[in-house]
Amino acid sequence: MSGLRARHKADRHQRIVDAATQLFREAGYEGAKIEAIAALADVSVGTIYNYYRNKGDVLVAIVAMEVNEVINAGRGVVANPPANVGDAIDTLIGIYIEHSLIYLNKEMWRQAMAISTSQPESPFGLSYTALDRGLTDQICALIARLQELGLARPDIDGRSVGELLFNNMNMMFIEFVKDEDATIQSLRAALRRQNRVLIDAIAA
Repeated sequence: MSGLRARHKADRHQRIVDAATQLFREAGYEGAKIEAIAALADVSVGTIYNYYRNKGDVLVAIVAMEVNEVINAGRGVVANPPANVGDAIDTLIGIYIEHSLIYLNKEMWRQAMAISTSQPESPFGLSYTALDRGLTDQICALIARLQELGLARPDIDGRSVGELLFNNMNMMFIEFVKDEDATIQSLRAALRRQNRVLIDAIAA
């Protein structure tokens, strides 16, 4: 019985997240009302508040879904990376970037970033920071794996390299979501150009 309840809860949660994703895209974050999300998800407003304190918590659930999917996809790259430092880093970062607009659009990302910055100690802010840390840790794990395989220099500080790669990607992604005309292709090209200096320095 508890398993059935858990499945029903997960189903309601997914319907709410799917409905919110659709309405945030159509009406914008500010324009989407909790009542409309509830109606589209076929749940009561009270049910939404059983799971989430406010609309911001629903948004972070969408961000979490996005980030968790790319982290899961990235595990295969870390476990079995391309036999070239540049290709390995580009493949992992490419997963992050190419997936970034599947659930969220640029306006939703801007809203998420604004909330996380203005309310860093809130549950939303803490969750957002934890997701960023997960991405950072995975990039660092890739650098460590490349060192294990003899593809990256053993004398480098792999953690610092991973943090540099994430921090630059994050900054460039912020610039990307601020510009409605910027494309994923232009973002990836810029990251490849910038990362090349670091890749040349760490390749064995």
